[in-house]
Amino acid sequence: MASNRNGVQRGSAKFDRPLKPRPRPSSPSPGSALRRATSAARNADAVPGRVRVAVRLRPRNAEEMMADADFADCVELQPELKRLKLRRNNWDSDTYEFDEVLTEFASQKRVYEVVAKPVVESVLDGYNGTVMAYGQTGTGKTFTLGRLGEVDASDRGIMVRSMEDIFADLSPNTDSVTVSYLQLYMETLQDLLNPANDNIPIVEDPRNGDVSMPGATLIDITDQHTFLELLRVGEANRIAANTKLNTESSRSHAILMVHIKRSVLESEDIVSSQNGEASHLTKPSKPLVRKSKLVVVDLAGSERVHKSGSEGHMLEEAKSINLSLSSLGKCINALAENNAHVPFRDSKLTRMLRDSFGGTARTSLIVTIGPSPRHRGETSSTILFGQRAMKVENMLKIKEEFDYKSLSRKLEVQLDKLIAENERQQKSFEDEVEKINLEAQCRIAEVERNFADALEKERLKCQMEYMELVKELEQKLVLNQERHDCNSSVADNGEGPTSSSAGEVTEVKMLLETERIRRKAAEEEVEHLKNQLGKHTQTQAGDVEIIKLRNILEDEANKKKRLEEEIIILRSQLLQLNFEADQMRRCLENGSSGSTFSAMDSSRQSQFKDTANGQKSSVATLFEQVGLQKILSLLESDDANVRIHAVKVVANLAAEEANQKRIVEAGGLTSLLMLLRRYEDETVRRVAAGAIANLAMNEANQELIMAEGGITLLSMTASDAEDPQTLRMVAGAIANLCGNDRILMTLRSQGGIKALLGIVRCGHPDVLSQVARGIANFAKCESRASNQGIKSGRSFLIEDGALPWIVQNANNEAAPIRRHIELALCHLAQHEVNAKDLVSGGALWELVRISRDCSREDIRNLARRTLSSVSTFKSELRRLRVDY
Repeated sequence: MASNRNGVQRGSAKFDRPLKPRPRPSSPSPGSALRRATSAARNADAVPGRVRVAVRLRPRNAEEMMADADFADCVELQPELKRLKLRRNNWDSDTYEFDEVLTEFASQKRVYEVVAKPVVESVLDGYNGTVMAYGQTGTGKTFTLGRLGEVDASDRGIMVRSMEDIFADLSPNTDSVTVSYLQLYMETLQDLLNPANDNIPIVEDPRNGDVSMPGATLIDITDQHTFLELLRVGEANRIAANTKLNTESSRSHAILMVHIKRSVLESEDIVSSQNGEASHLTKPSKPLVRKSKLVVVDLAGSERVHKSGSEGHMLEEAKSINLSLSSLGKCINALAENNAHVPFRDSKLTRMLRDSFGGTARTSLIVTIGPSPRHRGETSSTILFGQRAMKVENMLKIKEEFDYKSLSRKLEVQLDKLIAENERQQKSFEDEVEKINLEAQCRIAEVERNFADALEKERLKCQMEYMELVKELEQKLVLNQERHDCNSSVADNGEGPTSSSAGEVTEVKMLLETERIRRKAAEEEVEHLKNQLGKHTQTQAGDVEIIKLRNILEDEANKKKRLEEEIIILRSQLLQLNFEADQMRRCLENGSSGSTFSAMDSSRQSQFKDTANGQKSSVATLFEQVGLQKILSLLESDDANVRIHAVKVVANLAAEEANQKRIVEAGGLTSLLMLLRRYEDETVRRVAAGAIANLAMNEANQELIMAEGGITLLSMTASDAEDPQTLRMVAGAIANLCGNDRILMTLRSQGGIKALLGIVRCGHPDVLSQVARGIANFAKCESRASNQGIKSGRSFLIEDGALPWIVQNANNEAAPIRRHIELALCHLAQHEVNAKDLVSGGALWELVRISRDCSREDIRNLARRTLSSVSTFKSELRRLRVDY
């Protein structure tokens, strides 16, 4: 960094470009903290930021004025040039450049604005920040940082002023601030707010390098008065002593940590309906929580024992202080020189400051020096420390997390609104239908009255015509009777012929028959007219109304269907978010409570079990509210999102044995197989395969799956898919089917074994574990069939080419894969017909290893029995002179 020219050493004036200045509100407002973050800002790369270093000169004290009255100051400041000259002697000096040079007359406000305020603003924007003071004991580090300013407000230090700016910018409704105050004394981390807590561990997250102190006291604060009270308590508990250089020398490093959580929002997207119009349903935005941390470090002063006069216990304190400061200097030297190894773990102080130097925090360092020429060596060491720190580059990053709780509350409110809107529309629909029914009944009654009147008139008309015809016939009958009597009298007298009367009788009979036919025809005509009148009336009165009602009912049914689909989507999203929020909360709690990562790993299984049980109960609640038929009908929805959510719900329901029979009886199995056949969406196929795998755990469903061509569809999916999760689900389904003796032949003939062997191309351990389980199940069933005399000949696994993969993975590092393969190999080896293939394929040596080294006693004993019972193996082992 430095170059010597004419005996003068100059430091480089390299400045990093600061972040874009943030607008400061003129007055605090509730909405000032609620800002909208774009996805581009969230995904931006880290911002480089060099450690900024300022030097501050302490004025002479009374002792120095007397002792050094005849000597000039050892330093000369040039604040306008941001330079400092350190005198070697009366004619030569070294020159250094810093980011800021603060004279002995610089006010506390000026110091805060040039050193700490940019860091505080970065912390409010979501970055981590560190402000640290370094220097010889008695040079004003605690005065610069921790001065409370109770007597004179202008003496307030960086701690007090930074909290004033933080409270001015935060919103109490959406943001929160927590504070912890610690001291590092004799390499022991102690809590200044709870002195009984005197051995706090330091935990590092291996994923992101974050350092946390899980045992430290965290106090929520909402105002400046509470913060000042905490500082008073902490300063009262901090260890100090009287030395020759400082009457109140700090004997520990003080660390103030301020944790800030701020809420930000993304812009909301409006979901479009199928016809391109904007729907009233908005895609839920993802609220974010920005977590930042401000660390203010008041380092204990470096001292030389012969000058400070420390002895006894104070001497041990001085050794500990100098040792930790030396470790800090080594780390900064390594970072400045870009060394591959930085010794952060040499001291607890460097472990705590790992993020501040070479990490992701914006760091400002203020080095404090004194003017006395007697302490020129300490002053030179302090200046060189600051010069090396200026070479350290940090990469600033914003830490954002999804605010699942806020999003869950928002979705619940939106769901309640949709349910209320649905109920209101349902009530309006029912009222409208009732009104239409009343109008239709009135019109039908009116049509019936008109029809009855017309029918009565027609009946009276026909009756009158009938009466007239009867009367006419009676008159003709009387007339004919008179003629007959007359003819009879003539005949008695022997006069006139009788043929005329016979003709008249015949004529009358014909007339009567004609009238009867006409009457019957008239009655049929009346009945026909009655039917036509009824049809005509119904057609005229009912067609228009029926068409209108039908259109209205179809529109309302479509609206109701869309609302129900939206409600189901929202419910599913709400359940999923609750599940993820609960899982993240448990992970964070377990991660912060444990001191080692093995404890975190051991708690994952129980944590997953609890969250899974909560998700199952939530899905069961959704199942009871919506109904199975409705959920299955959504599997054929044209909306991809609806289809995906529906198949997820069916998969969760199928995980419980109590629901499987109902799903199969309702046609759910057929619908899931249809999804595999019809859609190429990776998510749909993955979840559908998982649901089929759940159903395949029930032996009663396995034959149904085979009968409907399920193994063929699973084989096609396995050949097309590349996603490990999809392949794991397909392999799990086939593995479940491999455990059924009755479908063994069909499974093999339809390509089930070759599909499993094709899946091994993925190479993912979870996928290979399912493949190994399927092969073990098949080998077990095949061995049982051979023992019962149902099957003869070589194993289908050997014929389909599975033996090389079995031998290759018999000693796999993954325990689940190895256990299944060992079991499959033992079942294959039990039959003499497979022995030659096993010997030629190298499986004999694996059997010997299994009989000796297998962790499971039952498999180990099975391998031993097999080696001792199969003649081919015994002769081969005798030939090779191998003991087993």
